[in-house]
Amino acid sequence: MDHREILRKGFGEFADHVNPFVAQRAELAGEAIRVVRAADGHLWDADGRAIEDFHGTQMFGHRHPAITRAVSDWLATDIPSWYPSRVSPHAGRLAKMLHERTGYSCSFFACAGTDAVEAAIKLGRALTKKPGIVALEGAYHGCSVGSTALMARGPFHDPFGPHLPGVARIPLGDAEALARALSAGDVGSVIVEPIQGEGGVRVLPDAFVAALCELTKKHGALLVADEIQTGLGRTGRFLRTESWPRRPDVVLLGKALGGGLAPISVLLTDRDTFARAYGRDFEGGESHNVTFSYNALSCVAAIAALELLDDAMIARVRDVGTAFKKKLESVLAGQSLVEEVRGEGLMLGVKLKAIEHPWLTFEHFGFETIAAEGRSTAAPLLCHRLHQHGLFCFTCGHDWSVFRLQPRYTIPEATLDRLATQIRTELDYLTGLS
Repeated sequence: MDHREILRKGFGEFADHVNPFVAQRAELAGEAIRVVRAADGHLWDADGRAIEDFHGTQMFGHRHPAITRAVSDWLATDIPSWYPSRVSPHAGRLAKMLHERTGYSCSFFACAGTDAVEAAIKLGRALTKKPGIVALEGAYHGCSVGSTALMARGPFHDPFGPHLPGVARIPLGDAEALARALSAGDVGSVIVEPIQGEGGVRVLPDAFVAALCELTKKHGALLVADEIQTGLGRTGRFLRTESWPRRPDVVLLGKALGGGLAPISVLLTDRDTFARAYGRDFEGGESHNVTFSYNALSCVAAIAALELLDDAMIARVRDVGTAFKKKLESVLAGQSLVEEVRGEGLMLGVKLKAIEHPWLTFEHFGFETIAAEGRSTAAPLLCHRLHQHGLFCFTCGHDWSVFRLQPRYTIPEATLDRLATQIRTELDYLTGLS
């Protein structure tokens, strides 16, 4: 296999044979497409330009040496990756490590975050025999059929109906709506993000969290915390839910769990919960399954990532994140497009006002459908400007007025200072056009 030949031709082949719309969007947005190597946590493009990635999937940066070495060392052995019995020693070791870090005694592994969400949906129904599911408006839980039913209305949800029956969405923070939904007695699970990522970096209010913890216990519904974006130290705690009045019945992790090298997700719960749902017989124990759930390669990468994610690293995320948020607030103070800086740790968002300029609209750019949806151009245009400086930033998928920042945990503070200054420079430029 000639990897250099793939780098020369593969980007065009992606556009031709995989997803032309993704390729077109990336080109229009000015994103770094022809990325050819990773070093020192950065990406590097074909022109030799360093790129800092703020997407959040690479908590230690791209191709961290320790994780790369762990996978390479394992590949150099003759140990199998897939076990036909489904009894995987590497999955066992990873589950033990997660138990030691979280207290949850049972792990169900899968490949993607949406797989973990599907597992939670099925666990709630199998355990409680109640089909109802409550989710929050603005939620993002993945792109499989069950997950899209929980999703905020829009392009990730609307085309895929009729959806899974029994799903109700309530406003974020509305404890009365939660109480009404649960009072019917048919809700088996309530699935929430502690901080909504794609929904605009919206933190669940403390009073609503208290109601979640109390009402789900009262009505016998599983409380499921989707920590696929917030977990693994992202907010300055190993789990964001560590501060909740009671521990959720289920926690979901993914994205960064594989160290940025391998796809893996996990549903964490207690062994008794899992046994009551699936322990009636041996066949029941495999009634929810993913073929490559327990592959050793992904588990090796995750084990290496957890070894790196020690208390000192999580404390750095908390301290650096707090300082960076204050820096953003200070640098962006008085900027007319900025409403607020949101979030915790290294999961931050900047809420922006609409740009008042007839040329800086999606309608003017020829995207009438997007314009009709009332989407804001502010954060996409800011991202476009930042991409030119090697700062690979993103908007929130459900709320394009919010600019999202999820840097690697090892990012130098000087890079964050440069980012804050560049954000102010680019917002001033956009303001000057209006």
